[in-house]
Amino acid sequence: MSSLSPLSPHWTLDHVGIAVADLTRSLAIYRDIFGMEIELREHVPEHAVDVVFLRSGATSIELIQPLEGNSALKRFLERRGEGMHHVAFAVPDLAAELRLLDGRGVVLIDKLPRPGSRGCHVAFLHPQSCGGTLIELCEYPKPS
Repeated sequence: MSSLSPLSPHWTLDHVGIAVADLTRSLAIYRDIFGMEIELREHVPEHAVDVVFLRSGATSIELIQPLEGNSALKRFLERRGEGMHHVAFAVPDLAAELRLLDGRGVVLIDKLPRPGSRGCHVAFLHPQSCGGTLIELCEYPKPS
């Protein structure tokens, strides 16, 4: 049992990211076979990906296809094939969570929030600190 106090109790499961080689083919599976509805289709040039978010109950599935220039995701697909890439949690204050995690020795891929899809700011936690799973934290824009 850990003696550390918990991080923010407001972490909520946001989505599961699935790496795909062919977005159109994968979309046919999730939409046409499983009946999921498309929430958003987005081209994200700063990450060199095309993504589709599909609603699944209270959370989403993100299909992620690498584009030219995204060597990390292409390498992931070459090594592991299509499948789960990351688990994402929504947090209310991403910068504060990163500071807490860094202070606890969690290996951060991103030490500062960066722009992501859906207008969110995102940061990734290294799998070596998270039981082998890549964790994404995302902070939605505050309503104005």
